[in-house]
Amino acid sequence: MEKKINIAIDGYSACGKSSTAKIVAQKLGYLFVDSGAMYRAVTYYFIKNKIDIKDSASVNAALEKIKIEFRQIGEGNQKCTFLNGENVEEAIRSLEVSNLVSEVSTLSAVRSALVAQQQEMGKTKGLVMDGRDIGTVVFPDAELKIFMTANYDIRAIRREKELAKKGKKESIPAILSNLKKRDHIDSTREDSPLSKAIDALEMDTSEMTLELQGETIYQMALDIINK
Repeated sequence: MEKKINIAIDGYSACGKSSTAKIVAQKLGYLFVDSGAMYRAVTYYFIKNKIDIKDSASVNAALEKIKIEFRQIGEGNQKCTFLNGENVEEAIRSLEVSNLVSEVSTLSAVRSALVAQQQEMGKTKGLVMDGRDIGTVVFPDAELKIFMTANYDIRAIRREKELAKKGKKESIPAILSNLKKRDHIDSTREDSPLSKAIDALEMDTSEMTLELQGETIYQMALDIINK
């Protein structure tokens, strides 16, 4: 029986983490989990239900009502995020959600609830998960850890194209502002800040295509699996 491993892909937003993780999971036949989508789903729920994120009682009560799943839908078997049975894959990618998700992610109650779910998913191995604290907090024993970076201009252009494909138009300055704000919040929060694990391999994706990113990590995984 082939050895299975867990792969943790961390880094800044708009570096290609989720898209690359999908490619790697598909090549290996592994489960892909977009941890960022989970935090976005919680944020979307809070916005939709007007939850005051500074009110811990309201936050805790809301978390008990939230169920997040990933399902394959459509001819291309696209993996989509479902919140309480509703497909919210497009809704959670809005700039409104993007502007609040980092603040929601600083809440210990939210992190505790989602990290517990993520760790449960990884118990059987054979998983690729991307996020900001996967290699440091969720799976500190992951056999392969990657930390992605890219320069701001490249990241802004990528995010603008991503939003445009979904029919959403946002200016580069607005996107840049959002990226810098999120980087600051993610890197300075008290609970599980964004940081590179000591044993993570850093990958600057500024000049890399998604295909090259995916193939590079896939080959790294094969080296570990075949040892």
